[in-house]
Amino acid sequence: MLIKTRGIVLSYLKYRETSIIARVYTERLGVQTYVVNGVRKAKPPGRIALFQPFTLLELVAYVARGSSGLTRLSEFRCAEPFQSLPYEVQKSSVALFLSEVVGRAVREEEQNEPLFQFLHDSILDFDRQTTGTENFALVFLLQLATYLGFGVSSGGELTDQVIMAGHAPVAPGATGPATLRLREFEGYFDELLRDPATSTIPNGRVRHELLNVLIRYYQLHIEQLGEIRSLDILSQVLN
Repeated sequence: MLIKTRGIVLSYLKYRETSIIARVYTERLGVQTYVVNGVRKAKPPGRIALFQPFTLLELVAYVARGSSGLTRLSEFRCAEPFQSLPYEVQKSSVALFLSEVVGRAVREEEQNEPLFQFLHDSILDFDRQTTGTENFALVFLLQLATYLGFGVSSGGELTDQVIMAGHAPVAPGATGPATLRLREFEGYFDELLRDPATSTIPNGRVRHELLNVLIRYYQLHIEQLGEIRSLDILSQVLN
């Protein structure tokens, strides 16, 4: 059986000589894994670019019968051509990082229209942004947490959970340097939750620290999240 759906590319692996195995978050079927044949051939050129992180696709896909597993794409094409995301190093690094987080955090093979629409609209907004892009990853993760069921309403709520879970190298309730540093972050998170345009985050180093706190927070709520390897790459770009 074939189904038409929109999709958001999360990642891909090389498969055999000219093919790939792509993980795609689809509008109608949730996370799906597809074998895509021939996209690594020299001709026609450029088809592999359609499977870079966060590319928005229109798909005609085969639906797996019975238990979930690999299936194939019958047709695929770009749904929303990007203006800047693949061409600017900072933006493409952010997309790589966030697609890794989404790929590890979202695993359901079922429809979730609000989550799909949030991802779709956020990616398009980011592509079209010309200012204020430096805080996009932080705002995105704070908002995504709400769609995943563990959003917060204040910076204090977030940092309290990180400290109480022992993810800060101090005892709960202590006032050591690590805890005091996290308390400083509360205000930044409050700004990002309330109005990102008013953020006073001073530099890339602090953004890196805030992202580390957010990843620790995600790890509290998503057991299989693991280490986000692309965070180091993004940190180099932010700095």
